[in-house]
Formats: sequence, C-alpha cells, structure tokens
Amino acid sequence: MRAIRVHELGGLGGLRVEDLPDPTPGPGEVLVRVRAVSLNFRDLLMLKGQYNPKLPLPMVPLSDGAGEVAAVGPGAARFQPGDRVAAAFMPGWVSGAPDEVKARSALGGGGTGMLAQNVVLPETGLVAIPDHLSFEEAATLPCAAVTAWHAVVTDGQIKAGDTVLVQGTGGVSIFALQFARLNGARVIATSGNDAKLARVLAMGASDGVNYRTTPDWDRAVLALTGGAGVDHVVEVGGAGTLARSLRAVRIGGRVSLIGVLSGGAGEVSLFPVLMKSIRVQGILVGSVEMFEAMNRAISLHRLRPVIDRVFPMEQTAEALRHLEAGAHFGKVVIRI
Repeated sequence: MRAIRVHELGGLGGLRVEDLPDPTPGPGEVLVRVRAVSLNFRDLLMLKGQYNPKLPLPMVPLSDGAGEVAAVGPGAARFQPGDRVAAAFMPGWVSGAPDEVKARSALGGGGTGMLAQNVVLPETGLVAIPDHLSFEEAATLPCAAVTAWHAVVTDGQIKAGDTVLVQGTGGVSIFALQFARLNGARVIATSGNDAKLARVLAMGASDGVNYRTTPDWDRAVLALTGGAGVDHVVEVGGAGTLARSLRAVRIGGRVSLIGVLSGGAGEVSLFPVLMKSIRVQGILVGSVEMFEAMNRAISLHRLRPVIDRVFPMEQTAEALRHLEAGAHFGKVVIRI
C-alpha cells in the first residue's frame, strides 16, 4: 500500500510517499481502506516539531480520515466489509471523561496515522458515517466537528436564543456556527476578511466583525449584544485573543478554549474570569459517544461540512501549505 511518512521534523521537507506492507487486523480490529483525510492545525504543529519534538520517526501523520471497511479481525462484529466509517480522533476514548490513557490513543501523533491507503483500528474506535456525506465530507468530522459539537452542544448546552461568538472561518469555527444555528442560537463571527464574513452571514450568522479593521472587536461584540456580552465564545485563537474573548462574554458566560492559532503562551488577566464569574473550559476533541450523537444530528438535518479544497495524496505538502497560509474557509481535504 501507499502511505506518506514523516522522516524528520521541523517543516514539510520530511514527508515521503512510500510503499509499505498492507496491515492485517487482529482480534477486535478492523482494516479500513482510507478514501479521504482532512487537515488540522495540529498536523502543522506536529510536522514542525512544536507539538512533540520527540515523536518516534518515521511515522504516518494525520488524525482524521474516512473510508470503507475492507476486512475485520477475529471477534470484530460492529462493522462488516463495505461499511462506510470514520475513525475517532482518540479511538481509545469511547465514553465518559477523558484521561491520560484515552488521550494517548490520539491518531497521527506517533502511533497510527491516517495518511495511508489502509489502516487498522479497533472496532470500538470507528463510527458509521451519515449516508448523505461523501468520504471527503466525512473525513472532516473526527477532530474539528467533534470538537465544535463538544464545545457547543455537549458541554456548552447551547439553546435557542443564546448568542455564540465564533472566531475565524476554519473548520472548528464553521462547524460551531452550523451546530449553534441548528440549536436556534444567534451567531456572531469574526474574521480578517470581508469576503469570508459575507459567507458566514450567508450561512446564518447574524453579524460579522472584521478584526483587522476593528481591532477592538470585543467592543463591537458588546455593542451588538446591547452591552451584555455573548453567552458563549468558541475560542480558537489562544493567548492572543483570550483577553478580548473574556471581555466579550457576558457575566456568568462560558469560553470554550480550543485552539492556539495566535499562540499558546502569554499574560492574560484573571480579573474578568473572577469578576464576571466566567467558566473557561478546555475542549479536548471528544469521545466516540459524542461523535455518534453528532452524526445523528448531522443525518437528521442533512448538514453538510464546508470543504475549501481537495488535494490528491501526492500534493500533501501543498495542502499543508494552503492550510498554513490561512486563506481557507472550512476544511482542507486530501483524497487518497
């Protein structure tokens, strides 16, 4: 089978297309013929050595993929050959609260990665994908969509009439917009690009704020909410945007801390958290159980993920550069 492996960290120069032996499923395992994978900011950090500089090399990267079952191992009964499935970001986190063991099962981080024609995974770490989605669309779900679902629905419990602030137009933010709207919430979006803001308004956002032309975007958000602030912020920026998010959220509101696009280290005043009784919750993707609940909602509402571009497997480095440039809207996908 063909796979792409990382042979050195520090950039994209260590990616190589290779021929590897086909894996064989063991007890309770499933062989998945991968049809598409999608990219996350984590993948860039991984390749640059900023996520874990001591990753065992060579390794197959990427966590998100979808395909069809090619074979099942002894005792595996959840799926049959031909079934369309996606891999959970952490196959070991089936339900309940996360812990270190579950977190270590994350794909594309030194163990199993999805950027290969065939991958063996535990049957409990796979979910059936909605019938109306293509493999490319389904490949966008494991990390970005489940993270957004966890933040907005499972943890955030967003309801009709709430107001949600999403930052930017990457995968997590677009899914958060879609899920918030499914639950009847108002969504305010930020972006540094007016054309992208026009697109999120067309998707149902009530308002858009350009953070380049309006650097004090937190004040603009407060004005849009009559000075009260939003109920929930889906915070993907990190240290560079968290202070403004804390100012933009209402008293007793919630900030779901998800990404570090603007950096993971910095000084943030804790006074707003205390004085406004804000709940700041880190969101670590989600469980298989959350993935399945999300897919039921996606199927019911016939929701379709937003894909920016689809690249062939041989152009993986180009796809990663496109993601790094930040010009994308929604998810970047690689077809296997």
